Amino acid sequence: MQDARFLDRSTPPKIVTLILIAGLSALTMNIFLPSLPGMATYFGVSYGVMQQSVALYLALSAALQIVIGPISDRYGRRKVLLWSLVLFLLATLGTLLATSATVFLVFRMAQAVIAAGMVLSRAVVRDMVADAQAASMIGYVTMGMSLVPMIGPVIGGVLDDLYGWQANFALLLVLGAVVLALTWADLGETAELRNVSLAEQVRTYPALLASRRFWGYTLAAGFASGCFFAYLGGAPYVGDKVFGLSSTHVGALFALTAIGYALGNFLAGRYSVRMGMNRMILIGCVVTSLGLSLLALLTLAGLSGPTTFFGLTVFMGLGNGICLPNANAGILSVRPELAGTASGLGGAILIGGGAALAALAGVLLGPGSSEMPLVLLMLASSAASVVAILFVIRRARQIGA
Repeated sequence: MQDARFLDRSTPPKIVTLILIAGLSALTMNIFLPSLPGMATYFGVSYGVMQQSVALYLALSAALQIVIGPISDRYGRRKVLLWSLVLFLLATLGTLLATSATVFLVFRMAQAVIAAGMVLSRAVVRDMVADAQAASMIGYVTMGMSLVPMIGPVIGGVLDDLYGWQANFALLLVLGAVVLALTWADLGETAELRNVSLAEQVRTYPALLASRRFWGYTLAAGFASGCFFAYLGGAPYVGDKVFGLSSTHVGALFALTAIGYALGNFLAGRYSVRMGMNRMILIGCVVTSLGLSLLALLTLAGLSGPTTFFGLTVFMGLGNGICLPNANAGILSVRPELAGTASGLGGAILIGGGAALAALAGVLLGPGSSEMPLVLLMLASSAASVVAILFVIRRARQIGA
């Protein structure tokens, strides 16, 4: 494959372009979270209704990822990304013009088309390099990507306090236009296009679904990130209703998790080739589980508070930052010729599980509840990720991989 030249559509993209594409997808997921309680008041609905803007978004993201991968394998990463960005801009404009919670939720779900950025940024990496190098490069890409959502809730909280919730979506509209222009100018096609129909592409799913390693990597990634999605669904409620924090304060505390994630991504990029994917995934899952176990014990002992609750999520971010680049590389390594399909299918399972956990977090956190139900849900999800990667390691030993 040709060397990447910046702003040259005939060559693969520069890493900075992939970072911004994936970063916009991540930012869309979390920039408005500090605004959720205020948005519920604005539209005259309960927090539980407005919290569905997280769960429904994730659910549609999961559904879209089932087809985004095969479509990109057939028609190319470039075309799919460009059209996704155009549709994202239209959906974002709709959220700004919404006059009711129902209309807002419809356009919020439509924003999920930007999931193509997360799926295809990984697939482009896998097109360019192989296996352990892919894990390393994904680690660096997601490390850079995490810098965007790290400050997203901070900016979102400040914008909410100063100008209202609409300012968050106005910013997404501007950033989406910038990323569209950059993608058009810099992202050359990286996929080896295959002249097969979408139906034929979908028929390759059984080859992936029959692989125990594919399921092991997918479940490890799904449960590891599941605790984070539960956190996304429940932490705004905990910050506002349990601890009485402002939108700005909640947004600033969200950055702690992202700091841990950025550090974990750096470690993944630095050590994945040396230590191997499976070992790095296990380390990441254990780090997350230990951090959440400590949080659960402190909460049970009555020692929890905003500093403890949000501070210990640094370990969740650290563990996920180590685990997820390697788990994603593992998902893509099962059938390299189906990288886009594997990324989309694996992402659909991962995000679908995240949507369920985000919705469950909203159900568990009713009026008068403490943070404990959310902490236990996050811990259970993380513990399941440890079991999943141990299964992969056992299977690898059996087949001599």
